Amino acid sequence: MSGGTFVGMPAFPEAAHEAVGNTTLRANLRHATHTIRDKRARAVAELDDWAELREAGRRVKDHTLRHLDRYLVQLEESVVRAGGTVHWAADADEANRIVTALVKATGESEVVKVKSMATQEIGLNEALEAEGIHAYETDLAELIVQLGHDRPSHILVPAIHRNRGEIRDIFAKEMAGWGRPAPENLTDSPAELAEAARLHLREKFLRAKVGISGANFMVAETGTLVVVESEGNGRMCLTLPETLISVVGIEKTIPTWRDLEIFLQTLPRSSTAERMNPYTSMWTGAGDAATAEGPSTFHLVLLDNGRTDTLADEVGRQALRCIRCSACLNVCPVYERAGGHAYGSVYPGPIGAILSPQLRGTQSEIDASLPYASSLCGACYEVCPVAIDIPEVLVHLRERIVQGGEVTRQGVKVTLKPAKGHAAERAAMRAAGLAFARPGALRAGQRIASRTRRLHPRTLPGPGRAWSATRDLPKLPPEPFRDWWQRTRGGRSGSTTEGNDA
Repeated sequence: MSGGTFVGMPAFPEAAHEAVGNTTLRANLRHATHTIRDKRARAVAELDDWAELREAGRRVKDHTLRHLDRYLVQLEESVVRAGGTVHWAADADEANRIVTALVKATGESEVVKVKSMATQEIGLNEALEAEGIHAYETDLAELIVQLGHDRPSHILVPAIHRNRGEIRDIFAKEMAGWGRPAPENLTDSPAELAEAARLHLREKFLRAKVGISGANFMVAETGTLVVVESEGNGRMCLTLPETLISVVGIEKTIPTWRDLEIFLQTLPRSSTAERMNPYTSMWTGAGDAATAEGPSTFHLVLLDNGRTDTLADEVGRQALRCIRCSACLNVCPVYERAGGHAYGSVYPGPIGAILSPQLRGTQSEIDASLPYASSLCGACYEVCPVAIDIPEVLVHLRERIVQGGEVTRQGVKVTLKPAKGHAAERAAMRAAGLAFARPGALRAGQRIASRTRRLHPRTLPGPGRAWSATRDLPKLPPEPFRDWWQRTRGGRSGSTTEGNDA
C-alpha cells in the first residue's frame, strides 16, 4: 500500500469491469451479502424504537464532532489518569513511526493484532515488517486474508470474496510457513476450518508480549476503549500481552459512558445481525502488574490522517459518524457486483466511496473515481444506523471533482484542478443552461431533434460512449411536447384530439 491506496490500482470503472467478469467472486458476494442483509433486517425489526436509536446515534456523533477538540483533550486526560500514555499522530507515517518505536522499545519482534481498520489504513503491518517485526492477524477473516497474501474486501468480513474451498486450500498451503501447520486431510467444513485457525493462533496468543488493537469507541469521560467482536480473539489480544498499543481514529470518541447504550444496540444489529456482540471488551488505562490483570503498559495512538480536513467540510464531515457496521455494503448493488477490491482502499463500498476521497484527497485517479461508484439509489442511507446521507455526500464530492477548487490538506490549502475527462460534460451542461434560458432556442432545438430522430445513433460518440455502452439512449417522440400541447389543447374550444401519441 502507499498512502492508504493499494499500489497499482486503476480507477474504479476499470477495476469494477474486471471484477464483474469473475463469476466465482460474484457468486460469493451475492450469497454473503444477501444472507447478512436478510438477518440484519430481522434483527432491526425486533426494536420498536429503532428510528429513535438511529436519530440518537446521529445526534451524539454530530455533537461530538462539533466539539471534538474539547472531548479529545478530556479523553487524553482520562487515559493518562488511568495509567496510559497518549500519542498524537498527524498522518500515517507518524503513526507508523510511533508504533514501530514502541514495539522496538520492548525488545520484541512479534506482535498479535486485533482486527483494526485504522492500522490497515496506515499500512502498519508493512511498516512493521520493514523494521523486522512480524504482525500476526488474529481475526479469522483477517488471518485468511494475511495467509492468502490478499487484501480485505469488506469492512466486517474481510475475506467475504473467498468460499470455503478456497479457505481450505489457503490454510493447507500457507499455515506451516506462519506457525502451526493445518491438520492433515483438512476439509472445508466450517467447524474444521475454525478449529485449524484456533490451534494455529493459540501458540501466538500464548507467546506474544505485545498486542496491537484499534477500538470501536473511546469514552472521553472515563478514558475507556471498547472493542466489540464475535470470536474471542480480540479478548485474547487485549488481555494476554504485557504491552498493548491501540491505534484509533480521533472520530471514534464519544462523550460519556451512557452514550455506549445507543451504539451497543445499533452496531451489533447492523453488522452481525446479533442482539449483542458475543464479546464486548473494555479497558481503561494500564492493568495491574501485581495481579497480572491485563497489560501492564498501555499506549493510545490518536490518528488524524485526514480526519481534521474532513471535519472542515460541512457536508462531507458526516462520513466521520461511521461506526464501521458495513450495513451499507450489504445493500449496495454496485458493491455486490464489483466487490471490495475495486475501491482500492481498506474502506470499500458506499462508505468508502465518500470516506477515502476525503481522507486521502481526490488527486489520484482512483480517489477521483470513487464518488462515481454509485447508482445513488439511496439504499445505503436507509440502513445506516447513524443516518449518514451517503448519496448527498457523493453528489457533493462529484461537484468538487468536476469543478476543482480549494481544500485544506494537512493544514495547507491546496487548489484542485478540475478533473480530467469532464470537459465534454461541462460543455454539455453549459450548452443546456444556455438553451433552457432561451425558450425560442429550446423550442427550435426540440423540433430539429424530433424531425431527425431516425438519424440518431444508438450510442453516444466520443467520451459519451462509456455511458451508453450499457444503456439505451431514450427515443425521442415524433413531436416535442410543446408542439403536441399547442396542437391538442391550444385551440379555441380547448378540446383534446383522440388518438394522439405524445
